[in-house]
Amino acid sequence: MNVSRIAIAGGVAASTVLLLAGPAAAHVSVQPQGEAAKGGYATINFKVPNERDNASTVKLEVNFPAEHPLSSVSPQAVPGWKIKVDKAKLDKPLDVHGKKITEAVSKVTWTSDGSEIAPGYFQQFPLSVGRLPEDADQLVFKALQTYDNKEVVRWIEEPTADGEEPESPAPVLKLTAASDDAHGAAAADDKNTHATDAKGAEDTKAPAASADTSDGTARILGVVGIVVGIAGVAFGVLAGRRRTV
Repeated sequence: MNVSRIAIAGGVAASTVLLLAGPAAAHVSVQPQGEAAKGGYATINFKVPNERDNASTVKLEVNFPAEHPLSSVSPQAVPGWKIKVDKAKLDKPLDVHGKKITEAVSKVTWTSDGSEIAPGYFQQFPLSVGRLPEDADQLVFKALQTYDNKEVVRWIEEPTADGEEPESPAPVLKLTAASDDAHGAAAADDKNTHATDAKGAEDTKAPAASADTSDGTARILGVVGIVVGIAGVAFGVLAGRRRTV
């Protein structure tokens, strides 16, 4: 009886590991490196998992919220991806460090240029952004994910009032309370990023490289769990036969 319980426990453990190995949230999301304080600057990452088994992601388009324009948006080069930054005229100019800003980034597009996000992998796309608005608690970035089979997944649904996640949620950047450190770093960061912003919609290329492998590790853990479960069941069956003999 004890041996049979051990075998069952082994099978349950295998199933649990397999479930944990699966993606927790298989949609495009955005997170800051550190914090994204109101009125300051931040580095943010758009995380793009591939949720298809028979296609690879080859393009990501991120649209910026028009109601909260950002005066400075600078992409970090991503190996194997071409970057395009689009700007749009502002109805109301922004006052940044005593300068009138008449246009702001409306969209950033990453297109495969020797690399792609294969099934079971994900890729992060970093941006330096600011100044973040002081009159908002979050920023919603609507994103389009394109696969090499021409399928386009639209991550554009905004958060609901009841807090439930929609079927195709848009990436949401949560903003933290303004701090003196955030404002102090703003001027220095703006000097470093303004030169890049001036190029507007110019394309940036980088050499190809393989995508992140964290999801691959999760799959390996799932396989290991299955093997452990099967071994437990087999051990229970053999022990039961011996007791019968």
